[in-house]
Amino acid sequence: MFDSLNQIFTYHFMVNAFRAGTIVAIAAGIIGWFMVLRRQSFGGHTLAVVAFPGAAAATLLGVSATFGFFAFSISAALIIAIASKRGGQPGAALSEESAVIGTVQAFALAAGFLFVSLYHGALNGVNSLLFGSFLGINDSQVVTLLIVGLISLAALAVMGRPLLFAATDPDVALARRVPVRMLSVAFLVLLGLAAAEVSQITGALLAFALLVLPPATAQLLTPNPVLSITLAVAIGLAVTWLSLIVAFYSPYPLGFFITTFAFAGYLLALIWRRSARRRYVAQ
Repeated sequence: MFDSLNQIFTYHFMVNAFRAGTIVAIAAGIIGWFMVLRRQSFGGHTLAVVAFPGAAAATLLGVSATFGFFAFSISAALIIAIASKRGGQPGAALSEESAVIGTVQAFALAAGFLFVSLYHGALNGVNSLLFGSFLGINDSQVVTLLIVGLISLAALAVMGRPLLFAATDPDVALARRVPVRMLSVAFLVLLGLAAAEVSQITGALLAFALLVLPPATAQLLTPNPVLSITLAVAIGLAVTWLSLIVAFYSPYPLGFFITTFAFAGYLLALIWRRSARRRYVAQ
């Protein structure tokens, strides 16, 4: 078994896959934790989906798909933030935001398939764009993911405390003159960056697995914010590393294994929490 694991790291593309997966798992675990807490999972899913037409448009224009991932996800985040009023009126504008997010998602998917149909070359990477792949991750992509991840986490560290306050009690946060609206816009941009990062590993349709399942699992296990965020990152790393190892020996997409392992962890945490609650009630 150890010889087989050592064999994996003799391939440079697998070394890059583990580097990129580690960066993405850490960023997704931390930013995704706030996303789940703020109940913006639908928005996170949409920003990941938007990465698909971004990469397809970049391919059509003959530029790097990485540029398309980030450009479209950030643009969609700004559109959602500007078009909806969530943050200015806590709780009252949730339906409006959901309508905007759903509209953006539907248009993004339609645009993505239009770009694919307009591309007359051999676009063999459609499945990879949608469902993920560990092949073809080069050194420059790893560096880009690292830089974007560090910038995102640095920005989140600055706004983390007021963002947590605004997420747990938005009415009091507004009364204390916390810039809730500005925080909401800034966080959506960070979420767009995270979704674009994750999409390059899991694919656009399955990026939701790393963004929501490890953080949601961690929040089931403990209400302590620091411990919960740490658990979210640890679960994300474990899922990503295990999925990369299994996908190396399998013909199936990487995103499938990430989704399966992450869902299994969430299911186990849910069962544990419900059984613990029953034991507490019985006492």
